[in-house]
Amino acid sequence: MTVTGGPKPKAAQVAEALRADIKKMKPGDKLPSQRELIDRFGFASQTIQNGLAALRAEGLIVSAGNLGNFVSDGASPSNEAHDDIKEIRSQIQALTERVAALEERSAPGGA
Repeated sequence: MTVTGGPKPKAAQVAEALRADIKKMKPGDKLPSQRELIDRFGFASQTIQNGLAALRAEGLIVSAGNLGNFVSDGASPSNEAHDDIKEIRSQIQALTERVAALEERSAPGGA
């Protein structure tokens, strides 16, 4: 069942806003850091990462690991498998942090 007209998922909101920003940018321009995007949108890091992943999948941005995300020049990715592995590692790290935070909250006396 598909619901239409409802609120957009948060990651889609991030991707949509960044698409508008990217239209005003040049290839090679750096996007704001993940921390800056978290502050801007007020969403969890995983939500920001999901929004960025959507833009990478569309070929609008490229990730340079710890250097950040950059506006794509439109060229096809040269090493798609490597980029996929980096994205998976990033998501695993984010999930690891979330699990640690949840475990800390559920520990006796950790509330």
